[in-house]
Amino acid sequence: MSRRVSVLGGAGYVGGELIRLVLGHPELELAQVCSSSHRGWPLISAHPNLRGFTQLRFADPEHLEPCDAVLVAGGTLGPGSSMADLRRLAAVVVDCGHRLRLRDPEAHRVWYGSEPDTDQSRSEAVYGLPELHRRELATATLACGTGCSAAATILALLPVVRASWGLEGPVVVEAHFGSSAAGSRPSLSGHHPERAGGVRNFAPAGHRHQAEVAQEFGWDERQISYAGVSVGMVRGISVSVRCFLTHQLTREEVWEALRTTFRDEPFVRIVTQGRGVHRYPDPRWLAGTNLCDVGFALDHSGERLTMMAALDNLGKGAAGGAIQSLNCMLGLDEKSGLGFMGLHPL
Repeated sequence: MSRRVSVLGGAGYVGGELIRLVLGHPELELAQVCSSSHRGWPLISAHPNLRGFTQLRFADPEHLEPCDAVLVAGGTLGPGSSMADLRRLAAVVVDCGHRLRLRDPEAHRVWYGSEPDTDQSRSEAVYGLPELHRRELATATLACGTGCSAAATILALLPVVRASWGLEGPVVVEAHFGSSAAGSRPSLSGHHPERAGGVRNFAPAGHRHQAEVAQEFGWDERQISYAGVSVGMVRGISVSVRCFLTHQLTREEVWEALRTTFRDEPFVRIVTQGRGVHRYPDPRWLAGTNLCDVGFALDHSGERLTMMAALDNLGKGAAGGAIQSLNCMLGLDEKSGLGFMGLHPL
């Protein structure tokens, strides 16, 4: 029997991806899509790729009906709504926004510059990265989505952390963001003449996603140095994570750590080739997928390791990751509805 799923805040880019994935999911039924800004409009007015696949119109968030699960695309929860209200309407809630990502309220104030929600949902929410929290998600009723570059960085570092290799000083992360990571609302920084063809540092001394990485690895924030760079692509995140090691490694040791970490992970691929154009992870070939490609490079000393990861910020970094988490929470096949393999060339 299909599970009825509603999308809240469905007019933006993440909302559009959630709608697309639910419509194509063999075990989910799209019940409602709510948006304060687009209520009454057909879904295709915001998401033209859905033309011919749905006749639904955007509903008022205040008229959200009971269902099996609610997917929150981001932004506000709606007039007079709270997470507690949503949890009374649905057995399962996955919030792709940032409101629940940081368990420490003070960390939320520092990195997001706003007051955190006051109900107990923050302490109950499971961080929605199945590669880390699959067991907890299986019994959870509330999950929070990941920051897109945080998911890529965590997956890039996971083999290093699990192998317990000693690190000399902080890891240094450079994250390259496509323009859709800034959301669908127009801004000067996203204006085409300002953005097109550019490579712009916008967070050179710390990006808010570094707080998630530190939290999930149990690190002090001084153990990671993070920079955000905007690049001239629409979809995609690419991270390079430089690790300074306390002892020498061989390529064989790094390969073994990656194979051990990701052997049973359906959405993580190891991409490190000795030749050819596509030797390392490239987000271009991941558009529309729930895949994360992870690779590495080791310098001649064996003490400086660069881990790399790429994903679609709207896919594995947001909506795809949310559906993967929802599958875990509903007891469905984790891969269900997430089989798209990407395109080449694009």
